[in-house]
Amino acid sequence: MKISRILVLILVLSMVVAGCAANEQPEVTEPVDSNEGSAFEGKYLVNAEYVKSASGKDNVLLIDARGADAAKEGTVEGAIAVVWQTLADVEGKPGDPMWGTILEPATLSETLSNLGISKDKEIIIFGAAQKGWGDEGRIAWELIAAGFENVKMVDGGFASLSDAELNIVKGAAEPVPAEVVVSEINNAHNINTDALAADYDSYKVVDVRADEEYEGEVLYGEANGGYLPGAIHIKYTDLFKEDGTLKSNEDITKIFADAGLSKDDKIVTYCTAGIRSAYMQLVLEMAGFENSYNYDESFYRWSAVNELEK
Repeated sequence: MKISRILVLILVLSMVVAGCAANEQPEVTEPVDSNEGSAFEGKYLVNAEYVKSASGKDNVLLIDARGADAAKEGTVEGAIAVVWQTLADVEGKPGDPMWGTILEPATLSETLSNLGISKDKEIIIFGAAQKGWGDEGRIAWELIAAGFENVKMVDGGFASLSDAELNIVKGAAEPVPAEVVVSEINNAHNINTDALAADYDSYKVVDVRADEEYEGEVLYGEANGGYLPGAIHIKYTDLFKEDGTLKSNEDITKIFADAGLSKDDKIVTYCTAGIRSAYMQLVLEMAGFENSYNYDESFYRWSAVNELEK
């Protein structure tokens, strides 16, 4: 009788333990994006903390690429205001041959001299990031083509500098002229209409404009709407996180790869006037897509003289 009671007790305990095990649910952990929060890293990019440590040094020149009007509302102390058009040939009208391209060396030398943008300084450029037109990228791209070796863009733009509590003032600083000589323009990452048209099929062409532009709307005085034949659509704004900083290297590389780009491809970027596309070209280059070119005559010119798709 005692043995039977013991056996029954063991049986009951076994059922209780088995029941608990069957009902126990494993702890569910939400998947974590390992790249979330990671900062993009590249040779042409610095963050706000870097600027904070460099600001005020004699060998550093800050450029507010949003221009003088925006600087009047607030800019970093010591920054001069420069818009991309200052360094480009904008004689005539958009769509004219070579409109919006980099100034010839002699004219560019004079312009840079007047602005005091010299090669012996570290040039740090900030703009409006995803809320702008990529102006900081365009100016950086132009200076690099002009032989400047120490050029940086600010990740997150002016907003990140303001958030980092750099000294913000009303109005840009006056430029201090310097002697600057540009002997030639390096076209390693630049292409014009004739060169693109002559060898079109050897390139993968990337349209970085907004959806409505790609879909055919004419918003900025273009001759026609549409996109270049076979163009891949990767928007300029796709590069950024909500806070205005660039997505991680891994995430941006995935965007390019998912769009069908490989690091062996020859890639041409374009937008309306070669501004957003200049920024995209620099990001491509920093992500390892070295054979990338900004089409600076861009859609303005192509839509005036060549066929489009819709």
